Amino acid sequence: MDIMQAMEERHSVRSYRDDPIPEDILEELRSAIAERNEAGGLNIQLVLGEPEAFSGILARGFKGVRNYLALVGGKAEDLDERVGYHGQHLALMAQQLGLNTCWAAGATCRRSRCGAEVGEGEKIVCFMALGYGVDGGRPHRNKPLESLCRTDTEMPEWFLNGMRAAMLAPTARNQQKFMIALEDGKVRAESTGGFYSHVDLGIVRCHFELGAGVGSFEWA
Repeated sequence: MDIMQAMEERHSVRSYRDDPIPEDILEELRSAIAERNEAGGLNIQLVLGEPEAFSGILARGFKGVRNYLALVGGKAEDLDERVGYHGQHLALMAQQLGLNTCWAAGATCRRSRCGAEVGEGEKIVCFMALGYGVDGGRPHRNKPLESLCRTDTEMPEWFLNGMRAAMLAPTARNQQKFMIALEDGKVRAESTGGFYSHVDLGIVRCHFELGAGVGSFEWA
């Protein structure tokens, strides 16, 4: 499965079977998590066989979640965006490995009962359910392309490819509150507000880069 297929087939899945994740897949995940933590200055943690974090009343939309990522990092102004960017790389890798995922706001889960270790000066930004879903989820609705981007010239093919990928990105409550602009030869991604919008912006930037092709453009 290539990365575009992973983006197209990855949907939010909230109900999970109790099937164990094979050790070889877990090793690939652990290796990828270590790489993303190093690249993003994060402390993302894989928690296995722990049902309590997703058992509260606010997690009523989730069923059977026993494995998840706790997206942890040192408190900083750009933490949410880094969590979104690097976390989505992990979500897409999980899809390529045959797993399903779903982002979950920190308030959805019982932080006090989760199995992650949070150091001094760190916080849990959000969680990501992980495992074998009861089904593969459903595609989300999209806003019109023209409402999510603008260009100061005729839209290049690489930019269109990036936008198609960005529109596949999951966002909180499917709000798609972002704007991607091509101006003076550089690309700028901006949040237009909303719930968890900076995490969303990191996720969208991840998708845009992968769709447009790293090296095809420069961020402003």
